[in-house]
Amino acid sequence: MIYFDNSATTKIDDSVLKTYLKVSEEIMGNPSSLHGLGDASTGLLQQARKQIAELLNTSMEEIYFTSGGTEGDNWAVKGTAIEKRKFGKHLITTAIEHPAVKESMEQLKMLGFDITYLPVNKEGVVSVKALKKELRSDTTLVSIMAVNNEIGSIQPLEEIGEVLKAYPKVHFHVDAVQAIGKIPLDLSTHSRIDIATFSGHKFHAPRGTGFMYLKKGKKLAPLLNGGGQESGKRSGTENVAGITAMSKALRLVVTDSKEKQSRQLEIKEYLMDKLASYAKVTLFSTKEGAPHILCFALRGIRGEVMVHAFEKKGIYISTTSACSSRSQTSGSTLSAMHVPENIATSAVRVSLNDTNTIEEAQQFIKEFDGLYRQFRDIH
Repeated sequence: MIYFDNSATTKIDDSVLKTYLKVSEEIMGNPSSLHGLGDASTGLLQQARKQIAELLNTSMEEIYFTSGGTEGDNWAVKGTAIEKRKFGKHLITTAIEHPAVKESMEQLKMLGFDITYLPVNKEGVVSVKALKKELRSDTTLVSIMAVNNEIGSIQPLEEIGEVLKAYPKVHFHVDAVQAIGKIPLDLSTHSRIDIATFSGHKFHAPRGTGFMYLKKGKKLAPLLNGGGQESGKRSGTENVAGITAMSKALRLVVTDSKEKQSRQLEIKEYLMDKLASYAKVTLFSTKEGAPHILCFALRGIRGEVMVHAFEKKGIYISTTSACSSRSQTSGSTLSAMHVPENIATSAVRVSLNDTNTIEEAQQFIKEFDGLYRQFRDIH
């Protein structure tokens, strides 16, 4: 089996799974309980928080545990809107955001908020000049993803941060779900990023785990109310085993990350060069994008047909986004890039991780060549 669908989810690392099982079996206490078992759980949570903070060059007080990227994005968008509504109701995002951000924005729009969607160019990159033009006195949030989940385009976060330094009251949220371990991400004290959201199952941690970075001093209304966990900002009994395992997975993914990224980029460029030689292939990703995502189309063949054809060969890829695959619609990113509908619906995505090899890529091209000839003969 060749697994090239890592942007949808990654396989949990064996050592991370062992940590999860060990904590699940041995540490049964609720962190909110006053007895020794509760204290043991609290200790593990704080160890995980400390390790994550150190790995990302932040402080423990800036790390909050969530259930993943969807919750984090919802919390960042709605929490900012609620917390800062007395200062304004204008929010800015892009036309290529994950549905967790876009649909949160649309829900707020129904409640009277004004939403601006920034366009992107033909490579899926937002214009800093366009952002600067749209900023207003009543703007309270700018939410822009670090790496696009469909084509891998990297957004100019540093340049955006420079613009936003003149707007200190505007929260800057970054969906970093596809960025961790793939591109440099500065969350140090001098960075303009106020909020960043992460999902554990994108870096070999258990599903249902995630965390948020919230810069010290920045206020965010809770999305989940209840028992007051996570300093009163995110209620709900903590997933101690999952969080502990996630902190270990993060340590593993950022260790030697430059070397891992280099190997993934080598595989991606090999695939791009080979695919570009086929007359009916359209490449949407660029070599300047994230090292792990490659989106392309075999014109005339719908994406889901390609996905199932590869599956029969033991190779797993996806259409442009796992979150919208079953709706069988073209990716929102490609639509925002003004890719014609008949080509966009043929798009598929190959997404890599640090365990994939060049030999797997070579096998992929071999099978693609056979499918290309087969589809050519049919049509």
